[in-house]
Amino acid sequence: MTAKNAVRKRDVIRSLRQPKVAAMLMLGFSSGLPFFLTGNTLGYWMRDEGTALSAIGFLSWVGLAYSFKFLWAPIIDRVDAPGLGRLGRRRGWMVLTQALVGIGLVAIATVGRSSGLAALGALALLVAFSSSTQDIVVDAWRIEAAADADELGLLSASYQFGYRIAVLVSEAAILILASHFGWRLSYAVMGALMAIGISASLIATEPLRAKKAGASQAEAPLWTARGFFDAVIGPFTEFFRVYGWLALLMLAMISFYQLPEYLTGPMYNPLYHDIGLSKDAVGTVRASIGLIATLVGIAAGGFSALRFGYLPTLIAGVIIKMLVIANFATLAHAGPNITVFGAVIAADNFGIGFAGVALVTYMSSLTSIGYTATQYALLSSAYTYVGKFAKGFSGVIVERLAVGRPLIDAYGLFFIGAGLLGIPALVLCIFLARATREPKAPVVST
Repeated sequence: MTAKNAVRKRDVIRSLRQPKVAAMLMLGFSSGLPFFLTGNTLGYWMRDEGTALSAIGFLSWVGLAYSFKFLWAPIIDRVDAPGLGRLGRRRGWMVLTQALVGIGLVAIATVGRSSGLAALGALALLVAFSSSTQDIVVDAWRIEAAADADELGLLSASYQFGYRIAVLVSEAAILILASHFGWRLSYAVMGALMAIGISASLIATEPLRAKKAGASQAEAPLWTARGFFDAVIGPFTEFFRVYGWLALLMLAMISFYQLPEYLTGPMYNPLYHDIGLSKDAVGTVRASIGLIATLVGIAAGGFSALRFGYLPTLIAGVIIKMLVIANFATLAHAGPNITVFGAVIAADNFGIGFAGVALVTYMSSLTSIGYTATQYALLSSAYTYVGKFAKGFSGVIVERLAVGRPLIDAYGLFFIGAGLLGIPALVLCIFLARATREPKAPVVST
């Protein structure tokens, strides 16, 4: 790799001023904001109002919409958004789904717990479905807008920054708001924040690569046999044609990679509630120490992926993830100790940020232009299959572990066991690293 092609700090800083990078940051925020509002944060609200852990776990199943988004991704790849076709296929769908997410969150704020879990679950499902559809098109835009592999890495990192900031808002800032102004107003504010994503979609430009790919394919109408095959079957056959039998191992690795994180997701906030941490304390630590650790983790993950490659970084990431998730057992036994809580959150956010960059960039590199939305939806759905299903039983697992022992001990055993569930992903990562030859990472100059 010559000095001309090396990634230089000044080039990265200059690229941050590019409109597409700024738009990607905002779109990442828009993608990340709804995710926990139908999962972990909603569980905190429910626990505050006395909902059983088992019900909280089952309610998290609305997130299965993210697992099956590859089923309607072909429509997103081939059909314009109703009434918004003039914006372009990618931008039109982004605006539509972002508006639906905002409306759904405001509706949740309006309905609240008073109308029963069924009504709340239906609205949460609307938000999850719209959010997962937004993810399909935002991921496609990110991959198609990148001019080369270096810019893809930059846009992926920008996406992760925006996404993680949104997670802090929807997991930390909202707790402070809820503590002082109530859950309903807090959710209404989250709905209004979706205007950030709509603004980004309007200022973004439609990717030229997607237009050229669509024109070169001479698309047949979706309702014809050829059109249906090209849109629905084509992306999958192309993916397996390129990677052969290793494609199955890639999907399995991606699926197990996120299992520990997904399984534990619904139980974090109930744990904080049950050990006596206040919403102000949780929100403040997440928004301060958590934010810093997340940014450091993302930067470290990006550097590692650039310097050592995606697969070695994935291996390091899954090991770190196993350790930081099991470490929540320490918090369970320490009680409402703000120092221990801060250390546990810092370690967790660093590990999740580190692993996230490598996973997103690795999956992005596997897609083919022309089938971007569908193939990436397949890959990003893969890491939710096992985890999204398993997380529904998280509350039941903790309650069963609590039989004959204190609830706090049950929490500790749960998080240790969840950390160990990363072992299958670790084994698969090591096998893929040996079975495939990843291009040598570019030299990083200072």
